[in-house]
Amino acid sequence: MSLRVAIAGASGRMGRMLVETVLDAPEAEVVGALDVPGSPGIGRDAGESLGRPTGVMVSADFDEALGRADVLIDFTRPEGTLRHLHECAARGVRMVIGTTGFDEAGRREIEAAAARIGIVFAPNMSVGVNVTFRLLEVAAMLLRDGYDIEVIEAHHRHKVDAPSGTALGMGRAIAGALGRDLDELATWTRHGVTGERTPGSIGFSVVRGGDIVGDHTVLFAGTGERIEITHRSGSRATYAQGSLRACRFIVQRGTGLFDMQDVLGLRGGPAA
Repeated sequence: MSLRVAIAGASGRMGRMLVETVLDAPEAEVVGALDVPGSPGIGRDAGESLGRPTGVMVSADFDEALGRADVLIDFTRPEGTLRHLHECAARGVRMVIGTTGFDEAGRREIEAAAARIGIVFAPNMSVGVNVTFRLLEVAAMLLRDGYDIEVIEAHHRHKVDAPSGTALGMGRAIAGALGRDLDELATWTRHGVTGERTPGSIGFSVVRGGDIVGDHTVLFAGTGERIEITHRSGSRATYAQGSLRACRFIVQRGTGLFDMQDVLGLRGGPAA
């Protein structure tokens, strides 16, 4: 039995990459392609831009896009993802959510929907990034005294939220390893006469420009030495491959909220 996947934002850059990734997976098929009304992709074959016809038309109709799907992959924007969340919950369609920029209310909506459907929700679907989260936890525990921590991230000019969801995930991983909450430790901006650095704080710096897919560095700066843990994405393919892995994981679950640490078995469970 094949894994039946629908893709939100199917006409966009990430959506097209997801379509290609699912088409390349022998055990999966594209059965739905969703986009907003007015998108130039509406009514076109989801694989047209790839030169690989699928027989699935991009649609703004939820019944058409989700009717045959086991799971929806969503890398759109918070307001769109929350609309899709309600439609998926009503139909029993699981979700893999890579959208970032949710506020606390949006996160609570996702948590509530996980009582009805299985959801993988992660700030970054890349396998490498999620291994980096684990490395940061170890580094934070070992370097908790005498080291200042800075999270530096860079993305393309079109990214609308800052800091990135991945940078926030890195901050949360570090804060959690220290037994603290990120909101207690984070320094989001610096301007003017800021005074000396607050011991134990986690600083964030943001770069936006060009076509940078995603670069993240965490700097542990001590006396006489610096340790840097860096992950650089050269292609959105890493996110797409991780998303497909998350799909394989979530279709084996009934309900519940999971992340890529669960998918990869980094919490002790079986990996997808």
